[in-house]
Amino acid sequence: MALGVCYGMLGDNLPPPAEVVALYKQNNIGRMRIFFPTKDVLQALRGSNIDLIMDVPREHLQGIASSAATASDWVQRNVLAYWPDVRLRYIGVGNELIPEKTEAQYVLPAMQNIYNALSSAGLANQIKVSTVVDMGILGQSYPLRTASSPPALSGHLARLRPLHLPGTVVTDGRFAYKNLFDAILDSVHAALEEIGAGGLKVVVSESGWPSAGGDTATIHNARTYNQNFIRHAPQGTPRRPGGPSRLTYSRCSTRTKASGHGAELRAVLPQ
Repeated sequence: MALGVCYGMLGDNLPPPAEVVALYKQNNIGRMRIFFPTKDVLQALRGSNIDLIMDVPREHLQGIASSAATASDWVQRNVLAYWPDVRLRYIGVGNELIPEKTEAQYVLPAMQNIYNALSSAGLANQIKVSTVVDMGILGQSYPLRTASSPPALSGHLARLRPLHLPGTVVTDGRFAYKNLFDAILDSVHAALEEIGAGGLKVVVSESGWPSAGGDTATIHNARTYNQNFIRHAPQGTPRRPGGPSRLTYSRCSTRTKASGHGAELRAVLPQ
């Protein structure tokens, strides 16, 4: 399993993209997720050898879903203009819109049009097209083996500090769970198996603990969670040991102050 960091850009006093890319490389972070295409970031990623997940923002979905030409233009401007210097690996069409957001109706046709545009460019095998779903897509999550979709469970991964608890907390048949991350991820695996899609690869696109903004949102807690997450995630889950997911991402804070952005980024890095 490969690990990366989400690169949030909705904040103030953020370091320029070139510095962020340098920080990734300095700390041997080989994967990045961005939530919308940004010219400065994509330009900074040229030649960096950092694998990238790039989202299609929700405001673009309707146009892309309704027009193959619009999808082709999006791919031309945000993918082909930087390929192969930027190692784009996944395009996430919509972020947590399924199952309940209005724009969810556009996700599938937008994915199809983006995929067709990539196919026309000969990149369908190099760049995968998917979408990021909220854990509310699970209609039932316990027992895990009966997990189904959709809708009822909201996945609160932030209740997971520390990742390694003494003894088994939950058992599900022959599987024993000590943390909520494994339990939620295996609920997704069980739901996929139920609909005959057990071979589908799952990418965990975001996890983490905030370092500011609440009583327990501290740099210490963020460091504890993220370091344990980095150590634990490659082991896989009880249902899928060894890590079925190709990439797992921890989230970097998106709202920062001039004196804090360095500390908040360090909180998600292994020591």
